[in-house]
Amino acid sequence: MKTNLAVIFGCRSVEHEVAIISAVQAMRAIDKKKYEIIPLYVTKSGELYTGEALTKIEEFRNMQTLLSKLSPVSLVRQNGGVYMKHLNGSLFKKKDVLIDVAFPIVHGTNCEDGTVAGYLEFLGLPYVGCDILSAAVGMDKAVFKDVLKSAGLPVLPCLRFSAREYNEDGTTIIKNIREKIGYPVIVKPVNLGSSVGITKAHDEAGLIDAIALAISFSDKVLVEHAVNNLREINCSVLGDSDECQASVCEEPFMNDEILSYEDKYMGGGKQKGMASLGRKLPADIPEDAAKAIRELSCKIFKTLGCNGVVRIDYLVDNDTGKVYANEINTIPGSLSFYLWEATGLNYTDMIDKLVSLAFRRQRNRDNLTFTIDTNILSGVSFGTKGSKGSKI
Repeated sequence: MKTNLAVIFGCRSVEHEVAIISAVQAMRAIDKKKYEIIPLYVTKSGELYTGEALTKIEEFRNMQTLLSKLSPVSLVRQNGGVYMKHLNGSLFKKKDVLIDVAFPIVHGTNCEDGTVAGYLEFLGLPYVGCDILSAAVGMDKAVFKDVLKSAGLPVLPCLRFSAREYNEDGTTIIKNIREKIGYPVIVKPVNLGSSVGITKAHDEAGLIDAIALAISFSDKVLVEHAVNNLREINCSVLGDSDECQASVCEEPFMNDEILSYEDKYMGGGKQKGMASLGRKLPADIPEDAAKAIRELSCKIFKTLGCNGVVRIDYLVDNDTGKVYANEINTIPGSLSFYLWEATGLNYTDMIDKLVSLAFRRQRNRDNLTFTIDTNILSGVSFGTKGSKGSKI
């Protein structure tokens, strides 16, 4: 009997389209003999749809036509399981479908930040990927750096502030950036991925423009010193907090001073997600340096309590040789399958491993106690309105 695997993608995020590409890539790679694929597309307005057309990237070229081919659905827990229910009322209403496991392939805020994980945990549905806490920490760049710094892991010094703080006293914030960080700087929205809203500033005028852009995407901003002689190296990790392994390293090619959204997802106009990014794979770095980055990647993965597959991006200072953890992608673009294929694990087998990890986590959680055997409600009485001596 096949496992009913619900692939959840889209969602209310600026990375909506990137998630579509990643999900369709994954659905093409899933072993159809083992899994019954149930595509669940979340529109930008938060509505949930299913339909065979969602497995074909060409269908997304005309969204209105695509939606007309789909069925609105919802997920409901009943009779000890989670079911996909069709919402269209008709004489020939489609049968409810029992979901065995969910596979969220979503990027960015309102989804990758732990929102979808929380929804699935509320339903009690096994799911692939990081849990609420590790996803939330991974999405918030400032908290991510704080956690790593507390664990003694290498990150660049930074300053953070809110849009309100900047509007109230931007002069002091800019002064602190100049004196404590120093130009050039990288300015980032705290909780976005895919390089959205990220700018390099070389002076105060550039800094002001960069902050304005970052605030347009997030109410919190992170500013860190920019490494001048920079080299970016990425590494993926697969597993859980008990056991994980790191992939080979890659060096992405940049067309500017920072790796942009266009670099990542529009390479060659092929619209193939992170798989289309120009890169040196494996990265042309000494084996001892690559080994050190792989070991550091596993430390970061376990420090955050991650699960599934992640990608960790590093900044290497060519002048000093120092390596700094830049950010973690808890659901990386294209699920970093290209890194694992270069490591010797094909995409289909990687997905199978991810599903196995989801079920293992659920089995471990099923052994935990979430209730206590007590009848506290038997002694609770509010009495009649206005009476005294009621017990709560």
